[in-house]
Amino acid sequence: MTLASPQSLGVSATSDPFPDIAGLKIIRRTHWGRWLAATSIIALLGWIGLAFARGQIEWVYVGRFLTVPSILSGVVNTITMSVLAMALGILLGVVVAIMRMSPNPVLRSVALGYAWFFRGTPVILQLLLWFNLALIFPTMGIPGLFSARTVDIMTPFVAALLGLGINQGAYTSEVVRAGLISVDHGQYEAAQSIGMTRLLSLKRIIIPQAMRVVIPPLGNEFIGMIKLTSLASVIQFSEVLHNAQNIYYANSRVIELLIVAAIWYLAIVSVLTPLQMLLERYFARGAAKGR
Repeated sequence: MTLASPQSLGVSATSDPFPDIAGLKIIRRTHWGRWLAATSIIALLGWIGLAFARGQIEWVYVGRFLTVPSILSGVVNTITMSVLAMALGILLGVVVAIMRMSPNPVLRSVALGYAWFFRGTPVILQLLLWFNLALIFPTMGIPGLFSARTVDIMTPFVAALLGLGINQGAYTSEVVRAGLISVDHGQYEAAQSIGMTRLLSLKRIIIPQAMRVVIPPLGNEFIGMIKLTSLASVIQFSEVLHNAQNIYYANSRVIELLIVAAIWYLAIVSVLTPLQMLLERYFARGAAKGR
């Protein structure tokens, strides 16, 4: 807000060097940039909405296919794969992060190589490699005990779980390592001073404190995993996008089925986001910056 000048209100500037401005009218500043930005955004959203309204979209089909058994089974498979792949990723991530901080140079090198390889290659490439592993190893098993054809073991579900979980482990290891580094080094020394082993101090003291730093990015990674499962459609894993594609290959309702898949992805993420916030608050309890 700005004050109107004394000259504009008929007050002489020379009559009193320090005039009383208490009675001057307060003029609200017009933020033309804000109004222009808001108008542009509203116009853009309106144009997008109008395009969808006038587009060749049969909205009745969107409602009809939203709850068909094939789509619902795809939703269940998406959630199941996300949970299992994330659990595998967290397990690997914690182990690799601890290896990365180990004084043993071999363990550090292996952990560094793991993170380098799986963060450096596209996820879709890893999925295809796991799915076609039979081209390298025709059979798998323990010599003398059992053996099976790799093509029978490496189903789309197993290949997707390994591809997504192991890839996630590389990213999670860095998240966990950041949490471990955030704990003051004095905590490590205090644990050693009372006779705790390295693993016991990690379990009882360090990891619980690191969780406050680890949980927010880890929750973000989990939500990202929901969308990442859509890549498993390339190896015929029956998740929601793959099932939607199968339906529109048959009835040519492409955009309607894509909207159905988008609605379900948004619904899953909408449910998980508040759960992530609750988890963050739980581990941040007692912290000054916990919210």
